[in-house]
Amino acid sequence: MSESDAAVERESMEYDVVIVGAGPAGLSAAIRLRQLAEESGSELSVVVLEKGSEVGAHILSGAVIDPIGLDRLLPEWRNEDTPIKTAVTDDHFLYLGPSGSVRLPNMFMPGLMSNHGNYVVSLGNVCRWLGEKAEALGVEIYPGFAAAELLYDDAGAVVGVATGDMGIGKDGDRKASYTPGMELRGKYVLIAEGVRGSLAKMAISKFDLDEGRDPPKFGIGLKELWQIAPEKHRQGLVQHSFGWPLGNKTGGGSFLYHLEDNQVAVGFVVHLNYENPYLNPFEEFQRFKTHPAIAETFEGGKRLSYGARAITEGGYQSVPKLTFPGGALIGCSAGFVNVPRIKGSHNAMLSGMLAAEHVHSALAEGRANDEIEGYDAAWRSSEIGKDLWRVRNVKPLWSRFGTAVGVALGGLDMWMQSLIGVSPFGTLSHGKTDAASTRPAEECKPITYPKPDGVISFDRLSSVFLSNTNHEEDQPTHLKVQDMALQKESEWKTYAGPSQRYCPAGVYEWVDQDSDPRFVINAQNCVHCKTCDIKDPNQNIVWTVPEGGGGPNYPNM
Repeated sequence: MSESDAAVERESMEYDVVIVGAGPAGLSAAIRLRQLAEESGSELSVVVLEKGSEVGAHILSGAVIDPIGLDRLLPEWRNEDTPIKTAVTDDHFLYLGPSGSVRLPNMFMPGLMSNHGNYVVSLGNVCRWLGEKAEALGVEIYPGFAAAELLYDDAGAVVGVATGDMGIGKDGDRKASYTPGMELRGKYVLIAEGVRGSLAKMAISKFDLDEGRDPPKFGIGLKELWQIAPEKHRQGLVQHSFGWPLGNKTGGGSFLYHLEDNQVAVGFVVHLNYENPYLNPFEEFQRFKTHPAIAETFEGGKRLSYGARAITEGGYQSVPKLTFPGGALIGCSAGFVNVPRIKGSHNAMLSGMLAAEHVHSALAEGRANDEIEGYDAAWRSSEIGKDLWRVRNVKPLWSRFGTAVGVALGGLDMWMQSLIGVSPFGTLSHGKTDAASTRPAEECKPITYPKPDGVISFDRLSSVFLSNTNHEEDQPTHLKVQDMALQKESEWKTYAGPSQRYCPAGVYEWVDQDSDPRFVINAQNCVHCKTCDIKDPNQNIVWTVPEGGGGPNYPNM
């Protein structure tokens, strides 16, 4: 037995509520809990754990936010100095062909797709501001602490979380810097890790929360922040597009958001149910920027930052049961993204607040570590459920019929539900998982991508550099391959090694391909997007948390 296997006494701290993740959902839950405590004159201790080096470090989103959640949580926010400065002034929708584009008239778009009244923001900066609000209300926030384990009582209820040990070397032995993890115990635990969080996966599996639900669906979102020439900047312009460079069978889309200070956020989303293992989402993103309708925005500009993150796309049908003994899932851990609107932060905030209200009521009744079933029962009739119900068929239609027909049918479905509250399609199922959607390489054509020009298009490693990603190198890899023989026999021989293409950070490589292929994991490059955990065709790669503080450090993303 190695030294690191020996039993270690872990320090333990007690709270009323433990929240994992300082994103919009987790911080909204924390703020609402403290608001309710002040209103009722009760004592209530709340702690938020954040695996990033600071609040906002791991937050990546477009983002155009619907302020419904903010208006509910902090009604006076418009009278304060906030990072929410740019209201949407113009809303464009484009269909891209290989060399041209067509703008779709706004009058043809369902009303729920309008962005007027919304705001273009850096969601990371919004979370930093929300973090300050939470701390001012007495919430304890601990960045740099990665929750790695759920704690249970003898009856199987969740009673807290444990952070990962620090100072373990690659060999599994303790280094001189070794510090054991800490237990944070609470009467209730709210999991707000974001998409495909490791604790959420544990809870869903242990408590069968996905029973009777459609399989979860995902996309990979890639984003860059640019400083562009002033004459090309139109503050408040929101532009969405779909079509080229993706083929008709591959779902996805793109966006350009003009923020303040001559900055533009450009992003590209690929639905992870794509079939061709040779497809490379990063290269598709770079190719997209060379389109004549897009490239002109960036001529004379400078790329400032880069990042990538998985996105939940299953919507209404895929939302798991949200509660379990001792806790609940909130935000993107629950899958509350509205796919056609490309928005989830409003629902994340609303779900955090809704869960907080049910937790506070339970605590006021003297309850602890039981199931707050009212939260799970309430979300479908809340603004969250109504938001997701109207768009529930857009993703299935897109997947079944391809971009040209699927998007048109999705638009028709949204119009019908907006006008008469009825869908001609009922409620469609998603079918198989994204991993199972990948076809063997022999059934697909390789894709040749153009070399980056270093001006508008770039390579992955220089892009990862802009994400400020850093991990302590001498630590066990947090990317676990469960069966290396299976990885070689199937992922390489059958599927031609898609991991080296679907990863947006160059983490995975197949080296010595002409002799004895070896699977190499460059874990220090990982931007925590979780795509490997989702898209590996054998579900043979499991993403776990590295040491706290590791990963990207996104500025203004």
